[in-house]
Amino acid sequence: MLSFLTPACAPTEKGAYALLIVLDQPLLARAGGRSERLAPGRYIYCGSANGPGGLRARIARHARKEKRAHWHIDQLTAAGDLLGAWVALGGFECVLNAELGALPIPFKGFGSSDCPHCESHLRFWPAGAALPSHWQRSRSRFVASVIPCEGKAR
Repeated sequence: MLSFLTPACAPTEKGAYALLIVLDQPLLARAGGRSERLAPGRYIYCGSANGPGGLRARIARHARKEKRAHWHIDQLTAAGDLLGAWVALGGFECVLNAELGALPIPFKGFGSSDCPHCESHLRFWPAGAALPSHWQRSRSRFVASVIPCEGKAR
């Protein structure tokens, strides 16, 4: 099980993050003029926070249910439960995403419409599956902390 800290502990520095989101119900998600039905389960979304407030501001926004939809991921955070976020100070979302390469891509183009490197920034984490060993290595190399959202754990 992951150990979680409080959301206020998220660093204000810029960097990359990986959100852990659980959908209890199917979701018809849209991105790039296409739709995909996302099955219930665990998803990991990789993003970056390079604006004002850094990682703390971006993760706090993702944790809010009530917000104006701006990014593809807002569909999942509105419909599902955001359980936590791994953060990588000064990191890059594509590096975190590549470290999760063994996990399936549920929706090509989701969260990566402006990314020339990645097919998707959304991964499906099948029930009972461990994180890939290369993600475990990346955690020791990149991840500064794990931040909880809404105090939930699954």
